[in-house]
Amino acid sequence: MIAFRNFLNIFSITELRRKLFFTLGVLVIYRLGNIIPVVGVDVDAFVQLMEKKTSFVGGIFSYIDLFSGGSLSRCTVFALGISPYITASIVMQMLTLSMPMLEELAKEGEYGRKIINQYTRYLALAIAILHSTGYALFVENNNLAITPGWGFRLSFILLLTVGAMFTMWLGEQISLHGLGNGSSMLIFAGIVSRFPNDILRTVASVKAGYFGMGVVLALIVIILFITCSIVFLEKGERRIPVQYTRRVVGNRVYGGQGAFIPFRINNAGVMPVIYSQAALNLPTFVASFFATKYVLFKYISEALQPTAMLFNVLDFILIIGFSFLYLTIQFNPEELAENMRKSGGFIPGIRPGRKTAEFFNYILIRIGLVGAIYLGLLAILPNILCTVFMLPRLSILSGTGLLIIVGVALELAAQMEAYLLENRYKGFLTVGRFKTRGAR
Repeated sequence: MIAFRNFLNIFSITELRRKLFFTLGVLVIYRLGNIIPVVGVDVDAFVQLMEKKTSFVGGIFSYIDLFSGGSLSRCTVFALGISPYITASIVMQMLTLSMPMLEELAKEGEYGRKIINQYTRYLALAIAILHSTGYALFVENNNLAITPGWGFRLSFILLLTVGAMFTMWLGEQISLHGLGNGSSMLIFAGIVSRFPNDILRTVASVKAGYFGMGVVLALIVIILFITCSIVFLEKGERRIPVQYTRRVVGNRVYGGQGAFIPFRINNAGVMPVIYSQAALNLPTFVASFFATKYVLFKYISEALQPTAMLFNVLDFILIIGFSFLYLTIQFNPEELAENMRKSGGFIPGIRPGRKTAEFFNYILIRIGLVGAIYLGLLAILPNILCTVFMLPRLSILSGTGLLIIVGVALELAAQMEAYLLENRYKGFLTVGRFKTRGAR
C-alpha cells in the first residue's frame, strides 16, 4: 500500500508528470508509425519470407527486427527505426577521437556539441538512404514489389528515409523534453511491444505439444536469473574516498570534510550493447543480401547468424570495445585529478597530481573491464543456452533485449526517483532511496 501511494506521488509533481506524459505520447506516435505499411510491397509475402527461420535472410532479419519492434518484418515506414542514427553516432564518436578538428569541437562545450550533433544528423541521413536502397533492392530481388521499377525504388527509399529521420527527431524530443535517453527509449518500446506476441506463441506451442511445461519453467528461470544479475551489477559501484583540506577565507572555514567519488561497474549503461548490434547489422545485412548469388557470402552469412559462434564472439568483443570507448569519453583521469587538486581534495595515501591520475586510470581500467565482461556475457548467454539446450528463441529471452529493457528501466526509475526526492517525496520503488551498492 505504501509503495502504491509513493508511486502516485509521481503525478503530484507538475514537471515530472509533464515529462512522463510527453514521453508516453511520443512512444504512442512511434508505435503508430510501426503499423503503417510501405506502399507497393506485398506485405503478406514479405512476412512469410521473414518467418522462414531457416533462410539466411529471414534469420538475420528476425534478429535485427527485434530492435524495431517488428516494423522491419512488416515493411512499415519506420522499418529502419533508430538504427541509422545510432550507426552515425558510432562513426562520429570514433572520428571525434581520431580527428583533431572534431576533438577541438568537442572541447568547446555546448556550441561544439551542437555542431557535432548536426554532423551526426547529416551522416544518419546518408546511412538511412544507403540502408533503404539496399532494402528496396532486396524487396525487388525477392519479387515482393507489386510494381517493380524506379518509381517503386524512389518512393520506397523516400518513405523509409523520412521515417528514419522522423524517428531520430522523436528520440531527440524525448531526450530534450521527456524522461530518459531518447534512442534507448525507442528501442525499449520496440522490444517490449513484442512480449505479448511471444507469450501467445509460447502458449500456442505448449498446447500444440511442441514443448512441455518444463521448457517454459526453464525459460522463466533463465529470464529471472538474467534480470536479477543485471539489477545487481547495474547498482554496484566502487567508491574512492576523498579528503578535503581546510581553508580559512575571512571568518569562515571551508573544507576538512570527507567525501567519495563513485565509479559504477557499468558506466556506459546499455549503449555498448546497442552500438555493438548496430555495428554488426551492416556486414550481416550485406552478406545476407549476396548470399543467394555468391558462395563466399553464403558462408559469411551462415557464420554471422545470431546462433553462430562467430557472431557471438564478435558481439562479445565489440561490447568490450565500446564499453572502453565510452569510459574514455566519460572520464579523463588527468583532468579529474587536476580538478580535485584545485579544490583542495586528495585521496588518502595517494600524492596529488600525476600519482592521483595514475591511480584513477588504474581503477577505471579494472572496473571498466569487469563491467565490459559482464555486459558481453549477459548479451551472448541466452544465445548459447538456447543453442545448447535447444530452447525456443523468443524476443523476451534475448540477452541483448533484456539488457536494454532492464538498463533503460533502471535509468528511468532513477531519474523519476531523483525528482521525487528533490520535492521531498519518498521514492516510489523503496520506502527510502533508490540505493546503490558500494564498495570502498
